[in-house]
Amino acid sequence: MPIAPDFTSVYSHDWEINFVQCMPNGLLKHTELCNLLQLTAGYHAEKGGLSFSDMQTRHQAWVLSRMRVEIEELPRWRDIVTVKTWIYDLQGSRSIRALEMYVGDKKIVGCVTFWAVINTQLRRPEALGLPHEHFEKFPEREATAEAFKKINLDREAQSVGSRKVVLSDLDIVNHANNVKYLEWCLDSIDPKPILKQQLHSLDMNFIRELTLNDEVQLASATLDNQTYFAVNKAGKPCFALELNWKA
Repeated sequence: MPIAPDFTSVYSHDWEINFVQCMPNGLLKHTELCNLLQLTAGYHAEKGGLSFSDMQTRHQAWVLSRMRVEIEELPRWRDIVTVKTWIYDLQGSRSIRALEMYVGDKKIVGCVTFWAVINTQLRRPEALGLPHEHFEKFPEREATAEAFKKINLDREAQSVGSRKVVLSDLDIVNHANNVKYLEWCLDSIDPKPILKQQLHSLDMNFIRELTLNDEVQLASATLDNQTYFAVNKAGKPCFALELNWKA
């Protein structure tokens, strides 16, 4: 698609929180929060001519590599939230994008994401094949107190279950959608601190893609106010997660 006439380098999108997106306490699920952030990023990319359809003309797609989300509070059923997004940096095969969520004038969530371009036929990274100079970059406009990070995988963790990738886990890039990894991990822990809004931030590293019928093992460890997860396939890490809890 061509660049939209109303394209801007900082994009805002309003969402109404509906009941299927919420936990039993009426608050937005963390998985749905991540979905809304990524959908907003996708709409901005579409406005700027970098949508999935645009990139498929070069057999390319954006895939998420790292993501940090900092949560002041979660929105509730029927809240109207505004998600704002902009690009810190975009070079070669990599892009860093920031996002913020507001209820009215109050910022409730900050997020920073690290994306890579892959060739969907070769399943490997390559430089973006479409122009992006019309996107102004804002490296000084930070959305989070801390940047995304590489999670330390060299730690002791106990098995907490296994999963097999099924059709409902797959997305349009034909691999397990990144939010599914988070869902698997959150489903394996005590829900009480989640329902009490005690989750302050989460860091996610997407290391290797998973496809239909892949079997994975989940391992977890908790130290002080942090819970760690690893999702492994045949002993090799595919995903790592750190949940940071309020003291």
